[in-house]
Amino acid sequence: MLEKAAEYFAEHGLNAQTRAIAAACGVSQRLLYSLFPSKAALIDEVYKREIVGTFKAMWFVELKDRSMHIERRLNNFYREYYDTLLTRQWLRLFLYSSLEDLQMAPTYTNAVVTHALEIIVTETAHELGCGVPTDPAHLTEVGWLLHGAVSHLAIRRRIYSNDNTMSSDAVIAMHVRAFLTSAPALLPALEHS
Repeated sequence: MLEKAAEYFAEHGLNAQTRAIAAACGVSQRLLYSLFPSKAALIDEVYKREIVGTFKAMWFVELKDRSMHIERRLNNFYREYYDTLLTRQWLRLFLYSSLEDLQMAPTYTNAVVTHALEIIVTETAHELGCGVPTDPAHLTEVGWLLHGAVSHLAIRRRIYSNDNTMSSDAVIAMHVRAFLTSAPALLPALEHS
């Protein structure tokens, strides 16, 4: 039922009527309300399953694996993130929740993305022999340079239907390379004692 509700919300927005949602799920409105006391409760469960539930905690561990070069780690992470998480349905749910001023997008960004960006910037700084910004806002903005580029790639391809013939893997590799090339100019010098 949550899968069908997520599909419906992704296509029609989050302010859909419960009668239409129930019909899309193949159940009565009464059954829908017996399982979810309100539409807000249903949206919350869809968020947990479709937005947060698709992020793999293992990605954090793999991003910290210093036995692998940072470029390879970033390419692996963003290829899988793009293929697994940044789907058309995920992006539309995320965008609709933002347009409805629900807390899904800020909650996800503050809890999950910010942590990933901290790891990405810290690991990049370590590999490149740079310092890590002490200002959390600076640190996350450096990380957003890459994360935003990959997220926008997904929006261009999956929302705007921009069918560039270059493979997504090649574009991600290009963004990773650009990020790593620019990182030394954006990160503080390492202080030696």
